[in-house]
Amino acid sequence: MTYDLYIGDRTFSSWSLRGWLMLEKFDLPYRTHLLGLYAGTLATDLAELAPARLVPVLKTPEGHVIGETMAIAETLAERHPELYLWPERPAARACARWISAEMATSFSALRNGCPMQLQRVNQGFVGSDALNADLDRIEVLWAYARSFSDANGPWLFGSYSLADAFFAPVAARIVGYDLAVSDAARDYCMTTIRDDAFRTWRSEGQKAVGPQRYELGTSSRAWPVD
Repeated sequence: MTYDLYIGDRTFSSWSLRGWLMLEKFDLPYRTHLLGLYAGTLATDLAELAPARLVPVLKTPEGHVIGETMAIAETLAERHPELYLWPERPAARACARWISAEMATSFSALRNGCPMQLQRVNQGFVGSDALNADLDRIEVLWAYARSFSDANGPWLFGSYSLADAFFAPVAARIVGYDLAVSDAARDYCMTTIRDDAFRTWRSEGQKAVGPQRYELGTSSRAWPVD
């Protein structure tokens, strides 16, 4: 029983990263298919997966096509309840769904001002007031999530959950643009990018990276975790 996951460029496709983590972190069997997100062939590549039009796309072992990351998350959670992809406790589970849904629909200033890139750390980036407001809200949500945790793990709800998959590209943006956040938020971001799954994703992406995207004209330093 193997899933098929269709993704874009690993170095820049934040939504693809989320979909991949949902499978990888919970040891679900899958095959990965890389589509031409930046090569101009995405529509053609997705033709057999209609009506999907964006990555990631999941095809179930039965051949059902699922687009949109929240739908993929809920489908996997329904199909594998024994894995507790969402937190086990009802209150924590509701919170995890809430903050993941808000992440999926919000934070446009952070998305637009700091597109995900896993090549380097941009130094000297100055965020707008709206971007800083996004960061403040993210810190509120992360702190609220931790209030539901009864475990000692480093993730938002102690143990890894789908909420951490949703926020992984946010953590990568904070690191990749050297954004000012609290020590607690910075620790969570470093936990994310040091995780073996994230490092595997980034390593695979670096093998296929061409010219740098999202060049800001600022100085940069190496990504902190190889």
